[in-house]
Amino acid sequence: MKTELILVGKTIDKHFQAGIEDYCQRIGHYMPFSVTVIPELKNTKSLSEAQQKEREGELILARLQSSDHVVLLDEHGKEFRSVEFARWIEQKNASVRRLVFVVGGPYGFSDGVYSRANEKISMSKMTFSHQMVRLVFTEQVYRACTIIRGEPYHHE
Repeated sequence: MKTELILVGKTIDKHFQAGIEDYCQRIGHYMPFSVTVIPELKNTKSLSEAQQKEREGELILARLQSSDHVVLLDEHGKEFRSVEFARWIEQKNASVRRLVFVVGGPYGFSDGVYSRANEKISMSKMTFSHQMVRLVFTEQVYRACTIIRGEPYHHE
């Protein structure tokens, strides 16, 4: 199974960038994993929130294939413990060719992206910056890989 993380906007903070890159390299030892960055929209001051979500949504949808299993990182999604998330990934590995996770822009996702999504996952009931979610999420994917392999990274 190939796994992709689609992000709207660059990761600005160099500390977060370094951590994300480190976890992406680690994940690559377990499964094909890539990150696609959709550039932030320009001149958004003239756009309403709905217009901004719609334009970002078009860019997200353009990067998806019809057979993709699309999972939005969304505050209203299902929450997992790390071990549960690992089992969930393991199940997807048996049934999905390409698993695509999406982190939206500052206002979330358009209706079109919600309609296309197969599932939604929440990282927490707390709100994190989009920059931080990227780091926490890549760490959790790496953690899931080590749990699946029975490696000692995760402790219960």
